[in-house]
Amino acid sequence: MSTFYELATDLFDPLHSFWEHPKTRRVVAVSQVVAFLIGLLGIELNIRGLLPPFLARMTPTSHFYAINLAFTLVLIQEVVDLIFVLPCSVTKSLGKQFEVLCLILLRDAFKELVHLHEPIVLIEAVDVLLPMLADGAGALIVFMGLGLYYRRYRKRAQGRKGPWLYPFVATKKFLAFCLLLAFLAYGVWIGWQGMASGHLYPFFSVFYTVLIFSDIFIVLLSHTYQPAFHSVFRNSGFALATLLIRFALAAPAYYAPAIGIAAMAMAYGVSRASEAFEAEA
Repeated sequence: MSTFYELATDLFDPLHSFWEHPKTRRVVAVSQVVAFLIGLLGIELNIRGLLPPFLARMTPTSHFYAINLAFTLVLIQEVVDLIFVLPCSVTKSLGKQFEVLCLILLRDAFKELVHLHEPIVLIEAVDVLLPMLADGAGALIVFMGLGLYYRRYRKRAQGRKGPWLYPFVATKKFLAFCLLLAFLAYGVWIGWQGMASGHLYPFFSVFYTVLIFSDIFIVLLSHTYQPAFHSVFRNSGFALATLLIRFALAAPAYYAPAIGIAAMAMAYGVSRASEAFEAEA
């Protein structure tokens, strides 16, 4: 089995180092800006009827779609970050998932703009404004809760270490590598299907379902290395918070931010309760 652990580490670590390199992060950031500008230009050309038919068929005619494109690209970066964080502690991985949830709620708020005509007329915007405020307020509350959550995480003592840690982390690295391949393959397939049919297919909600199963796998795997009751409860409670996040992604307006806030409260409560239990044990 040592060969498997070494293989998992050799596959994952170079990719992680490449992704975290400052030059890579800079290229990703510049690419997002360029894509946003190209999106605006393409929409403007489509409005003026200057795009060829096969491009005009898949290009919207509202400039607000460019904002949706920008947040989608940021979300892709955050999901890749989330995959690379999976081999870290369950606490840190869950925190990254809440970061993704915050961005999704903000993106949903901006997505409401596509229902408006240009220029914006306030009377027409009332029905759009309320869902925007709900998603924005939900994102803000989750963000504030995430700050408290990370504060507890930084104050928390380092977890126990032992000979079990290396195989546990190596197995999670292999899982993260497989998820990265699945993310890329599914993204290419979705892009191809979208270009062929001219319709948008769900991406983040489907992939987040895959992440739920990976979280359950990590919880079950952790039980073999950390069989203590408080560890089992903490990891299972965090998995439940992840499940609530998934429900928030699939929920309609108003329900999504409420479920997201409940998930944040669940995660913070489990973190505080497990710390109190460990202190008394």
